[in-house]
Amino acid sequence: MNAKPAALILMSVAAIAGGGAGAVVAGSRDADVRTATATVTTTATPGGTAVAASDTTTTTTLTAGEVFKQASAGVVDLKVTTAGGGGASAEGSGFVVDKKGDVVTNAHVVDGARSIKVTFADGGVAAGRVLGTDTATDVAVVRVTGISAARLHPLTLGDSGDVQVGDGVLAIGSPFGLSETLTTGIVSALDRTITSPSGATIGGALQTDASINKGNSGGPLIDAAGEVVGVNAQIESDSGGNDGIGFAIPSDTVRTVAAALIAGETVAHPQLGVAIEDASGSGVKLGTVTAGGAAAAAGLKAGDVITAIDGTAVANADTLASLIASHQPGDRLRVAFRRSGAAAQTVTATLGTAKA
Repeated sequence: MNAKPAALILMSVAAIAGGGAGAVVAGSRDADVRTATATVTTTATPGGTAVAASDTTTTTTLTAGEVFKQASAGVVDLKVTTAGGGGASAEGSGFVVDKKGDVVTNAHVVDGARSIKVTFADGGVAAGRVLGTDTATDVAVVRVTGISAARLHPLTLGDSGDVQVGDGVLAIGSPFGLSETLTTGIVSALDRTITSPSGATIGGALQTDASINKGNSGGPLIDAAGEVVGVNAQIESDSGGNDGIGFAIPSDTVRTVAAALIAGETVAHPQLGVAIEDASGSGVKLGTVTAGGAAAAAGLKAGDVITAIDGTAVANADTLASLIASHQPGDRLRVAFRRSGAAAQTVTATLGTAKA
């Protein structure tokens, strides 16, 4: 019998209102006492907003337990009601990013929300409302009301661009409704591409073997310094549970999107205007080029093979998507390509804006 292909799964826990999380886990394991040399922020972010990367650091050593103690107060459980009168509900995770009560989570966690119950690590409960969502990156911000600033413990968004394969990471969230759960692992791969709920490509995703399950959606992936380097969003699984392949939206993307949503802005996403036919390992062949798009305006045609963007080699579609996603609409890129076996050429493309 052929094995069923693994599926990418969005990880909010869906249930019928009044139902439980649907899982009871028995057994135990020894506490993780691994240590790592880490870079730890020593200054607070001005103005109480934690959507900027820190730039003042010292070196220290933290255990997984110490990171949890430092970060867990900023992680929350979100119970979302999507319909009134005993209708559907969902559960996910999130984390506080400022003293105004803003919580970052996944857009798919709060999709269609009519009410949001936010539970903090200390047991405090408050109401939340969706401040803004960006389905193209699967990022949302929930504004919490009815809780004092003293009980808000913002986490710092670190620099996902500094993350390396093999770095230790920790996930805190509510898998299967079990709030304040810590799992540990490493960064398994960089620059993965995943598909958002709207069908858009999210570039630069971090792959991790830290146990990620339904209910971890929207929770932080934290480095050994206690800084958030990603937002847990999807798993690849045959069973629907953790198979050791989880994906997190990179913090560099989250920082930009969250700041825009908090400011009440619409997030604009860059678009080259191409579809990939295949990849040879030394470039990606264009299947179609959108008329009027950035690539067409630069002179690219179907059948061209893109080999580099701004001097960075493009071996596959994942690399191309990540490079485009790291820019903004209006940015000018140098695109190296081959056409029909001719010598390599370079054109300049001005990125357009993807449709919402």
